[in-house]
Amino acid sequence: MEKKKRRKEIKRKLLHKYRLVILNESTFEEKISFKLSRLNVFVSGTLLAIGLIAFTTLLIAFTPLREYIPGYSSTALKRQATELTYKTDSLVNALEYTNRYLENVRKVLRGDIETTQMNPDSVFESIKLDPSQVDLSPIREDSVLRAEVALEDKYNLFEQPTFDGSVLLYTPLSGTISQGYDPDDRHFAIDIVAQRDTPVKSVANGRVIFSEWTAATGYVVILEHQQDMISVYKHNGSLTKEQGAIVRAGEVIATVGNTGELTTGPHLHFELWKNGNPVNPMNYIDFK
Repeated sequence: MEKKKRRKEIKRKLLHKYRLVILNESTFEEKISFKLSRLNVFVSGTLLAIGLIAFTTLLIAFTPLREYIPGYSSTALKRQATELTYKTDSLVNALEYTNRYLENVRKVLRGDIETTQMNPDSVFESIKLDPSQVDLSPIREDSVLRAEVALEDKYNLFEQPTFDGSVLLYTPLSGTISQGYDPDDRHFAIDIVAQRDTPVKSVANGRVIFSEWTAATGYVVILEHQQDMISVYKHNGSLTKEQGAIVRAGEVIATVGNTGELTTGPHLHFELWKNGNPVNPMNYIDFK
């Protein structure tokens, strides 16, 4: 009997109706009212909680929000991270190789290359070939290239002529020599006066090793030639060649100007260096 009474009491409390009324505070007018019981409030709250949990789960599972959960990552994200790791490792190796290459270039420019001892037999062994296994017959492309090079060398007008073992260079500029070579006055050049924007030409075949602006001498271009010879052109109005360019004898590399602090008018300051020492350009070039 006690159990029945208790059950009836619990059932009565669960099904007992309550009214939730929303009133206007000023007029006490009833706006909204709801009939509620403990049972339907419990059921509604449970269903709402289950719905929120399901919605949150779906939102995390099927949207990019899951990437922000610590310890959770998709397969695509893991694959991307792995690929980035490989790329980073490759870039590190490439950077180390580039740094070693640049260091070797610096050593070459400074002239402090160290000779190392090595066993030449190991080098010869690594490149040893069996002549019987090598096809030495010339191919058609090789024959055509040899013929073209031979024809070009035969009629090449830009080859540097030699005279008594000395290099005969071409005139960089036609004009009036205002100041000659004077090592006592530390003027290791000749100054050639000419009109502004007159073309300045290379005295020989070579490579541009410097082509920049300097405060004292304006636009400067420096060429490296064969037989350890360097030609320098200063106070130019403009430069037509960049560093690293290959030029031919007689090719325009700059124009006459009046740039830099150490100049008093449009002219070319021309220097010639051989074996690391300045030489008189008049001994190599006919400026007439």
